[in-house]
Amino acid sequence: MKKWILFLSVWFVASTGAAGLRVVATVPNVGMLAREIGGDAVMVTVLASPDRDPHYLEARPSMMAALRRADLVVAVGAELEIGWLPAAIQGANNRRVQLGQPGHFEAARQVELIEVGRPADRALGDVHPKGNPHVYLDPERMAVIGHALAERLAALYPESAAAFRANADRLAARLTEPLPEWRARTAAAVGVLPYHADANYLLKALDVPLLGYIEPLPGIPPTASHLRALVQELSTKQGMIWVMDFQPLQGGQFLARELGWPLVQLPAQVSMDGNADAYMAMIEAWVDALEQRNDESAAGR
Repeated sequence: MKKWILFLSVWFVASTGAAGLRVVATVPNVGMLAREIGGDAVMVTVLASPDRDPHYLEARPSMMAALRRADLVVAVGAELEIGWLPAAIQGANNRRVQLGQPGHFEAARQVELIEVGRPADRALGDVHPKGNPHVYLDPERMAVIGHALAERLAALYPESAAAFRANADRLAARLTEPLPEWRARTAAAVGVLPYHADANYLLKALDVPLLGYIEPLPGIPPTASHLRALVQELSTKQGMIWVMDFQPLQGGQFLARELGWPLVQLPAQVSMDGNADAYMAMIEAWVDALEQRNDESAAGR
């Protein structure tokens, strides 16, 4: 009987995660990091679905409920979630995940950011003075963030510290191993015109020229005059147009027609339960589109 009770107790702990950590990730890509590094020692809940722009969510009761039970929140940071995460944490009334506590982890704080120090002026659009927050599309930075997350998990749950660190090492090797091949495949890329600045880290990692933005200002929909100005500015160049799968297509479609450039729309996040395989496939899809589409642009010169 004692053995049976012990078996049930172990089964219950394993099934509920009561012996591990409850992690809440703001977006699927950092949820992937927590899942891959935490392994069996974590239960991960993701707040934002991959088809939503993480700039513009609202704090919801379901978010507060998840945060209320959380041991750790893993956010992107650099004010990406500023419009909803602070309110959700306040509503959760959980001291463990408050900003400044060990249970609050921001990916952007772990790496060097680009585009730092821009004026905090709403007349200039949805700006991020602390730097571009979209670090999750750079595999190298994700590897660094993964190691930092392993250390935070180890501090919160020392029993699995060795496993967290080993998982981070394996994930970092996997994230960075294809980079030389990806860079070789995109070496002839003539440039990209994205909708928003969310692709900038990936373009920088691949050394691909950035040709401007479909948005006239961050978070501001493109106007007819801005689109016409882009056509005039870029009419003598070759390139391609990038739109994330949650962003409107109309402006990109107009530019594609006027410039004769290819337009590609792909996801910026893995699925809600996405793993490292899904993340690598997502980056590979962008690299493949960049390689193939720029080949088409070059052929049409």
